[in-house]
Amino acid sequence: MSKTTVRTDQAPTPIASFSQGSAKGGLLQVAGQVGFDPATGVPVGPGLREQIDQTLRNVQAVLEAGGSGWGDVIMTRVYLTDTAHFAELNAAYDDWFAKALPEGDFPARTTIYVGLPAGLLVEIDALAVVGS
Repeated sequence: MSKTTVRTDQAPTPIASFSQGSAKGGLLQVAGQVGFDPATGVPVGPGLREQIDQTLRNVQAVLEAGGSGWGDVIMTRVYLTDTAHFAELNAAYDDWFAKALPEGDFPARTTIYVGLPAGLLVEIDALAVVGS
């Protein structure tokens, strides 16, 4: 069983040596996405909400390019730069998933606090099933 690299121009091109997504054995791992606008390559914002929305649009673009979607996501990991942003993250995340998955079948989630490059407030990755 071979590994498939997932690429799309609807999400930012990675600035390091990694793929936007990688699929194998019925699973798709979407690499950590940030709030870069794929058309300009610069972060949206400066607010957290704008960055979360763009980040989730970027994750969605890679999911779709890999033959998957939000309903197939089993796990997301959210990386925040500031613990004070947790409530705002939850509100934005809840709004997004209420629209993406109105039936309420949300993926599991882990939130981790990290350092990110200047201007970036959030990063999100996803693990999804393909072909279900």
